[in-house]
Amino acid sequence: MADPLTADMLTAAQAATRLGVSRPTLYAYVSRGLLRAQPAGDGRGSRYLAAEVDRLALTRIRGRRPKEIAKATLDWGLPVLESAITLIQNGRLYYRGHDALDLAARASVEEVAGLLWQVPSSGAVLADAFSGPAPAPAPAFAAARAAFHGRRAEEALLPLLALASDDADTAIWQRAPGRLAQGAAALVRLLTACLLGTAPDAAPIHRQCAKAWGLDKEGAELVRMALVLCADHELNASNFTARCVASTGASLRAAVLGGLAALGGPRHGGLTARVEALWDEVGADGDTAGRLRQRLARGEDIPGYGHPLYPAGDPRAAALLARILPQRPAWAVVMEQTQRLVGQPPVIDTALVALRRHLRLQPGSAFGLFALGRSLGWIAHALEQRADAQLIRPRALYTGPRPAPKP
Repeated sequence: MADPLTADMLTAAQAATRLGVSRPTLYAYVSRGLLRAQPAGDGRGSRYLAAEVDRLALTRIRGRRPKEIAKATLDWGLPVLESAITLIQNGRLYYRGHDALDLAARASVEEVAGLLWQVPSSGAVLADAFSGPAPAPAPAFAAARAAFHGRRAEEALLPLLALASDDADTAIWQRAPGRLAQGAAALVRLLTACLLGTAPDAAPIHRQCAKAWGLDKEGAELVRMALVLCADHELNASNFTARCVASTGASLRAAVLGGLAALGGPRHGGLTARVEALWDEVGADGDTAGRLRQRLARGEDIPGYGHPLYPAGDPRAAALLARILPQRPAWAVVMEQTQRLVGQPPVIDTALVALRRHLRLQPGSAFGLFALGRSLGWIAHALEQRADAQLIRPRALYTGPRPAPKP
């Protein structure tokens, strides 16, 4: 596990990126006393406290023009709205104050849903929502499932869920907590059925996955861990999309569909497909390092390594890989070689691909697990945004041609 102090430190390159300045400008800030540089533990270069870098960034943008402020805020920038759901701090991830790694070690998907949605997991409301009568998919679902049979989750999940679900149970006029919990749980159960190609079921989500995929107890535990670790991640692109949709007064279903659409891009959850392609290309034999160098020499990147919010490494990936790599020593060597080349550790997308291959699941299942776990977060953010009752409506800074003056 990463040292929390180290995890909250940035390299010079990371600090300069966060500030939006060049390395010489960063060093000038240090010489002027605006920022403190601390020697790195390995003796190579300096490190910068992330909190100090963020404070300096805030000071810098206060005097900027609106265009510069927008860029600094929207690109891995400063917080843009308040949320009580997820905290990322000192290289750790917390769901409503609970360490996500601790939850991944013991909690069920349903318990984490109750925590994120603020539905007491010990009460009958959440239990009934997940274990009650299975939600009936819309009539068009059966035909759609046949049409998408054999397609990867990246292609199939969005249209299948759109056809299987309905707005009424999670519409904005649904106010009763029990009814809303049932509607939210029904969305997750329907998404599970879409991923697995099964009928909606009342069994715990990870056990449904294990049964459909023919997994043993250890495999089921790995799936449960992955789903919990993917449940939420602050204000990423898909969460923000879900919040924007919910802010209009749309249903929770619409917010989940919006989040699922955003997740599919190759810079978000769709990164798993790029990681899969990388593994196919470089293999796990004696020449893996050489193929990685050739790829870098061609100007191509190495996807799945390095996360701006985790300078010392993605704790979600570390937790999953700690359970997988001891049984896959060749993969451990490949990841070590890759990390040595790019200077950054693997992220959750790489860990999900490793899990998919370790359990011998169908291609696309890494994305499917990501989407199924993250659906809990989309619903949580949609509920929080709905409670705020404010439309998310930023303004654009127009950069196109100006209208011609009227005579």
